[in-house]
Amino acid sequence: MVKRRAKNIDDCALERIVGVLDGWAAKLSWDLFVDEIENRLGVRYTRQALDKHARIKMAYQSTKQRLSKAPGPEKQKKLSSQELGPIMERLERLAAENARLKVENEHILEQFVTWAYNAYLKGLTKEYLNTPLPLVDRELTKNALGKKYGAQE
Repeated sequence: MVKRRAKNIDDCALERIVGVLDGWAAKLSWDLFVDEIENRLGVRYTRQALDKHARIKMAYQSTKQRLSKAPGPEKQKKLSSQELGPIMERLERLAAENARLKVENEHILEQFVTWAYNAYLKGLTKEYLNTPLPLVDRELTKNALGKKYGAQE
C-alpha cells in the first residue's frame, strides 16, 4: 500500500487541532499529539507539518507550559462541596468570557479581511502593510508639550 500525503491544514483543521490542545490534560508529546489528531480528524500529519503553523506551535507550547505547572494526580486533593461552588462559578464565568472572546475575535478577523481586500484594491503590497511603525521619541514629545504649555525645563 502506498502512503498518500495528508491534505493541507486548512482553517477548519487548524481550529480543530488547536481545540485538541485546549482540552489536553495528560502527558503531552508530539507523538501522542499526532496520534490524537489522527484519531479525531482521520488524517495523520507529521510533527514537522504541525510545527510549521505558528498557531499550532504556540498552542502546543502553551499547553506544555500549562501542564508543567499543573499539580500531578498525587498532589491533587479532594474538594468539598463548599469549595466546589466558587470553582464552578469561576468556570462558568471563564466559559462565558471564552465565548465572548471568540465572537470578538471573529469580528476582528472579518475587519481584517475587509482591510486586506481594500488594501489589495489600492495596490498596497503585503511588504508595505507590514512596515514597522516609526519609533516614538518620548523626550522630544515632552519637550514640545512643555514649551507649548509654558512649562519650564
